Amino acid sequence: MKMQAYLFMGISTFFGLVAAMYAYWSWVSEGYVEWTGTVALVVAVFFGWMIGFWLWQSARRSERYHGLAPEERLDGEVAENSGEYGFFSPHSWWPLFVAMAVAFMAIGVAIGWWMVFVGALAVILTAIGWVFEYYRGEFSH
Repeated sequence: MKMQAYLFMGISTFFGLVAAMYAYWSWVSEGYVEWTGTVALVVAVFFGWMIGFWLWQSARRSERYHGLAPEERLDGEVAENSGEYGFFSPHSWWPLFVAMAVAFMAIGVAIGWWMVFVGALAVILTAIGWVFEYYRGEFSH
């Protein structure tokens, strides 16, 4: 995970340099700083560093309790990373319904605010359905 952290932090630092150059060049050419692009690049810097710092801290914590990860060692083998990565439901329709509800809500911003409120209700209901799908019906435990 440390390499992913370094990649996020490195790319974010690059975005910081680009943001500074963008602000300077817009000020030189137009006489004022173009705030939309500058703020977007600065936000990208903060988001990238946030993710990179979290990955770095997680790697440090994991190394303390489990040792160096196989992908970080020079003698690490692919087979050492085998195992279960999580449970992914192959039959679930709920992600589709949640995505449709989010899309309905996003379109509501352009069409009418009443759609945003109906979409927000739909997002809440479909998210509840997705979370509790294994508590009812054929696949309940």
